[in-house]
Amino acid sequence: MRTPAGFECKYFYSDYYRGRSTEECRLLQASGQKWTPDLCRTCPAPGIVRANACEFLQLRATVARPFGAAFSRRVQVSAYCEKTRRDVQEPHVGCGECHPIPPIFDVKK
Repeated sequence: MRTPAGFECKYFYSDYYRGRSTEECRLLQASGQKWTPDLCRTCPAPGIVRANACEFLQLRATVARPFGAAFSRRVQVSAYCEKTRRDVQEPHVGCGECHPIPPIFDVKK
């Protein structure tokens, strides 16, 4: 579904049927965080889902204020691989076990 920021995101839900005005982020709702429409502008989750379609990748989101209270709130996303049962350092790429890089891309020294 299209977010208020204009991105397609599978975690965003909206319902405008017959005068309803319901919008929510199910990724933040699952972690008990409060969602506001301005968070969609800087959320990395849609980009991660576009870059990595691994079925074992689980995303967790938190809302934080980086570099103190002077800056606006941002969504920080961490990832976990259910297959290898470990945290993923770079969610855009994945854990490296589920979808290995083909040998043609190996750089030989």
